[in-house]
Amino acid sequence: MKRGVYITNTERNTGRSVVSLGLMKLVLSRATKVGYFRPIINDYPQGQRDNHIETMLSYFNLDMEYKEAYGFTISQVIKYKNLGQEARLIDQIIGKYKEIEERFDFVLVEGSDFEVKGYSFEFDLNVEIAKNLSIPTFLISTSYEKEMKDAVANLDLAVKTYAENDVNIQAVFMNRVPEGDIESMRKELLEVIPADTHIEIIPEISKLGSPTVREILEEINGTVLYGEDLLDNQVDRYGVGAMQLRNFLDRLTENTLTITPGDRSEIILGALQANVSTNYPSIAGIVVTGGMRPEDQIMKLIEGLPSIVPIILVDDATFVTAQKISNVIPKIRPGVTRKIELSISTFEEHVNTKLLIHKFRKFKTKVVTPYMFQYNLVARAKANKKRIVLPEGTDPRILKAAVSLIEQNVVDITLLGKPEEIMAKARKIGVNINENINIINPLDSENYEDYWRTYHQLRKHKNIPEEMAQDAMADVSYFGTMMVYKGHADGMVSGAAHTTAHTIIPALQFVKTRPGVSTVSSCFFMCLDDHVSVMGDCAVNVSPTADQLAEIAISSAESAKAFGIEPKVAMLSYSSGSSGSGVEVDKVKAATKKAKELRPDLKIEGPIQYDAAVDPKVGKSKMPDSDVAGQASVLIFPDLNTGNNTYKAIQRETGALAIGPMLQGLNKPVNDLSRGCTTEDIFNTVVITAIQAQGDF
Repeated sequence: MKRGVYITNTERNTGRSVVSLGLMKLVLSRATKVGYFRPIINDYPQGQRDNHIETMLSYFNLDMEYKEAYGFTISQVIKYKNLGQEARLIDQIIGKYKEIEERFDFVLVEGSDFEVKGYSFEFDLNVEIAKNLSIPTFLISTSYEKEMKDAVANLDLAVKTYAENDVNIQAVFMNRVPEGDIESMRKELLEVIPADTHIEIIPEISKLGSPTVREILEEINGTVLYGEDLLDNQVDRYGVGAMQLRNFLDRLTENTLTITPGDRSEIILGALQANVSTNYPSIAGIVVTGGMRPEDQIMKLIEGLPSIVPIILVDDATFVTAQKISNVIPKIRPGVTRKIELSISTFEEHVNTKLLIHKFRKFKTKVVTPYMFQYNLVARAKANKKRIVLPEGTDPRILKAAVSLIEQNVVDITLLGKPEEIMAKARKIGVNINENINIINPLDSENYEDYWRTYHQLRKHKNIPEEMAQDAMADVSYFGTMMVYKGHADGMVSGAAHTTAHTIIPALQFVKTRPGVSTVSSCFFMCLDDHVSVMGDCAVNVSPTADQLAEIAISSAESAKAFGIEPKVAMLSYSSGSSGSGVEVDKVKAATKKAKELRPDLKIEGPIQYDAAVDPKVGKSKMPDSDVAGQASVLIFPDLNTGNNTYKAIQRETGALAIGPMLQGLNKPVNDLSRGCTTEDIFNTVVITAIQAQGDF
């Protein structure tokens, strides 16, 4: 089976990044080790690097150095051609590809950009590379600013040219097609594209066609006065502020870049005030023209505002600046995570990924990498979308994760808190909270009275007065938990700014445990290089009894099974089998016996040391007759001290991805975050909460 795919263009600016990013994400969900290679890249000034390579290596954390990921620059190609050494050039490209192929299970190869004018040989060179690499080739074209017949004819000619050179195109992608023309385009392509060539059509996504302020800054060669940390703001349109302020404000739309002379202080201040006002849309930034820096008093006013967008000073006149900005071609860049994620979600939404995998990339492996595990989690969450409430609505990490989850269409999100505070915080950190994210202030909610009365009724055996119930439901953790209890949300994730107790106690009070479960526990999904281990309990039970430890083991095994991991449970201790004794070892022995009695269908071993549990050689040496030793997938720690320190040590020392903690045993999913959590941690915890809410446990 061939171990790569070649993605190339018919011309420049086809939006190929949507396909390459989406396909890379897809392949990483199936293959253990994936490489990336660009045979030809453009020449760049000293210190600059190829945008495609940087994005792929950094976003997907590929195990490659930058220099390994490309063959030659355009200027080097020209030298080979001028010397009549094209054959040597191709031989060296093949050799570089083979070196990468030897290291990886799959290699995604991406053709040249067609961005350098005057090099008409690029198309022929891509054909030659595809032919000699002898791997499936995907061809990307575009209908942007073209008549449909011209777009179809262009792609048809390209496919035929490849075929004439003994390269059969396996799949074609017509990109940037107007939404209303998709079916017509498909019909036209079916008439000219060979029947054995797969056809995919991707619509025009306006947000992908919008540049960032950073890209515009590079084009106009300006100086940043303010907002350097917000240069990745998206610019959906630009407008010249040359009219009176009242008329200017009437024309403001979301993510507008305002261009105005430096002496028009009323336009500058009006745009900034509109940005922080709830009555006007957020702007992307301001470009101040004519080399006229705003007056000192105006600069002082700006510095005192609660929220500042990027403000850029340029020497050019307003008209010249507007012309330059209109010529900016947006690109996918490293670090612009929102645009990368939008590209991937666009690919996943509009491309038949199952058919692509089935037809072209039939990878089969027992190895599960972090990317494979994460991809499958997100796919499961998307398949049956749930409603998740996040009580800590003003936390920057929560806001960034919420926007990412919504943009990727993973879950529906409700944020708790005062809307004006949440929106102000979002503007300050440069994230766009749109109408797809629900915001509720508990005290203003139409459900507030029903919630506190329900809580009062549920806790009446504790003689709680109505005033205490009202105070409880004013608390975001209690309110969010009640949303889950009432079915107004399917799950809750909290703890970024609150303690574990603050998150869990409301759930224990009225969500309660599932039938047959008396111990609420937690587990982490520890994603190592080639497999995923379930580790419990690393967050909740400080010193569990033997009975509690047995229940934790069973709950963790069920969690593993629910997430596609065959449970082989190791009850960890400082001795293996009958080799040791002591109070702690005896507890693990009793827990193992209890767990086996309760669930004879599960593979459970204990007491067993960590090395004997996970290392096949050590396991065979210490416990040769065990079905678990050396291959444990569920690791149960004897106490919280051991579990919490071990998972953190593994995470820090190996770079493993730790997803969780996921609480086990509750009637409905409520999950706790670490106060040191990252945006990615929040994203992943919301995803597993959504899967829990699907009820496959």
